[in-house]
Amino acid sequence: MEAQATGKMESLLAGLDGFCRKDESDDLGFYSVDRFVSHLDTRALSTVQGLVGTLVVEPAPVILDLMASWDSHLPEDLRPREVLGLGLNERELARNQRLTKRVVHDLNRTPELPFADGLFDAVLNTVSVDYLTKPFAVFREVGRILKPGGLFLVVFSNRMFPEKAVKIWRQSNEMERLLLVEDYFRESGLFEKPRTFVSRGAPRPGDDKYAALGIASDPVFAVYADRIGGSGKARPEPVFVPEVCQPNSEEEYERRKALVSRTLECPHCGERMKKWLVPDSPYSTWDVEYMYICFNDACPYLVRGWDAMGKQGNFGLSYRQMYNPINRCLMPVPVPSLVALRESIVEEK
Repeated sequence: MEAQATGKMESLLAGLDGFCRKDESDDLGFYSVDRFVSHLDTRALSTVQGLVGTLVVEPAPVILDLMASWDSHLPEDLRPREVLGLGLNERELARNQRLTKRVVHDLNRTPELPFADGLFDAVLNTVSVDYLTKPFAVFREVGRILKPGGLFLVVFSNRMFPEKAVKIWRQSNEMERLLLVEDYFRESGLFEKPRTFVSRGAPRPGDDKYAALGIASDPVFAVYADRIGGSGKARPEPVFVPEVCQPNSEEEYERRKALVSRTLECPHCGERMKKWLVPDSPYSTWDVEYMYICFNDACPYLVRGWDAMGKQGNFGLSYRQMYNPINRCLMPVPVPSLVALRESIVEEK
């Protein structure tokens, strides 16, 4: 029954041309051009490295970097026994110093992986899943080459080469992409229930070339699961807050919370909250004319909220800290982006 469902899902997307691309030219030719570019900003890269470091718990693991390039996403303190890199550009692979072996292989032409069954402790795929034209076959192959209980971690962001990304990916929003990758895992029939991780909304690094535009750091989305047949021991739950967004201690939070009515400072980050004009709406009733909201984009309450809300099924939302000066209550206010609600900030004299 499961195999039939797998076939139907795969056939449906193929029948809808879901895996067609704008540029159907040979991938080996397209990727023969060296692209020594950064696909993530340094803060997002640090998040990916932290994610890998948290989830890969095997001692001296054998790792496959699937669809690898010149930059490694392994943390410095991870000490694998072997790291094989499979990619399309030999010169880019040669630049990746963490690789102990390099294999040039076109997964879209030949989804079968040139490795023995049960060879790897972990397979990592970073910012590349959107280019797979035969993802179901590739995920089945990954399940084959993983040891029982081995990890498959798929990480992506919102950047891509649109001419080579498949149609279903280009036309999906971020939530739909998470669900799509979860389907790839489930339909293989070889993995435990997939789990997700979301990091978004963190401030962009100050030295980044796009920092002056006021946009957030590149988002990091991940879907991961263990190969069926392991010990059943759960991997650690990844929770990352960038250094610039670290929460204060519980004691400091309680101290600041008690002083909010006098200081109007956010108890999570200490930044003074801004006076905010309550919207006039027939669909909601407010008992005050003004609220106070923390608009610090590095506030840990906001930064951690993206993942927390996503795990509750409210993907694409976080929350800011809001304070009601009449009843002296703190409460969350949902936000879909960093610019939301800012139009109603009132400049105090």
